[in-house]
Amino acid sequence: MILVFDVGNTNMVIGVFDQEKLLTHWRIRTDTQRTADEYGIIIHGLFLYHKMQEEDIKAAIISSVVPSLNMELEWMCQRYFACKPILVGPGTKTGLAIKYDNPREVGADRVVNAVAAYHKYGGPLIIVDFGTATTFCVVSQTGEYLGGAIAPGIRISTDALVTRASKLPRVELSLPKSMIGKNTVMSMQVGIMYGFVGQVEGIINRMKKELGGNVRVIATGGLAALIASETDSIDEVDELLTLEGLRLLYELNRG
Repeated sequence: MILVFDVGNTNMVIGVFDQEKLLTHWRIRTDTQRTADEYGIIIHGLFLYHKMQEEDIKAAIISSVVPSLNMELEWMCQRYFACKPILVGPGTKTGLAIKYDNPREVGADRVVNAVAAYHKYGGPLIIVDFGTATTFCVVSQTGEYLGGAIAPGIRISTDALVTRASKLPRVELSLPKSMIGKNTVMSMQVGIMYGFVGQVEGIINRMKKELGGNVRVIATGGLAALIASETDSIDEVDELLTLEGLRLLYELNRG
């Protein structure tokens, strides 16, 4: 079995694959103050709950946008699972031609998503990942990673609004019942949710115009389904896209 880690700025998603089948996955909070042993104990508890054995794990792969955690997670894999993990980064085989000015600048999560989406859906593609940042990645018909866009994520934008406007409360990120807010909470939900729907539609439409042809749009991340329900710009929601990409990258790099 293979253990995969998608380490984001806010959460980390951990999955267990038995060959091509995803057996289970968990989402825990990303905490740069935790040590290798603390992460090991947390994952040990998850394994116990699901009646799984650590010794069944034969390999691991990590995609991380939090460099300060990389060494702790590598040590954790070696101590608790007796395997040295693959760390996605420069030099990792992807099967894609990275057409970025500096390929080393492309976040590991963006590369992993592009690999999985191109493998599952073909090209040309736009992949939208609703994480701490909202990222847009473009892959050509022939499997070239062309670049994309990075925008502030929904949660951090909302946090900034609440922090800087002292009278505004924190609100649930849910769709309002009406486009005309009748109170402060509802007005904020209209602005936040439909503001991001408009952002997504605008960026996708401009990218499609530049690319030309029939472009498929895939969304992933925690709020993908919620945003996709309010726009026709997204063709498919694949919430576990990154985990699938990690499995594919392991297969390419395990040699």
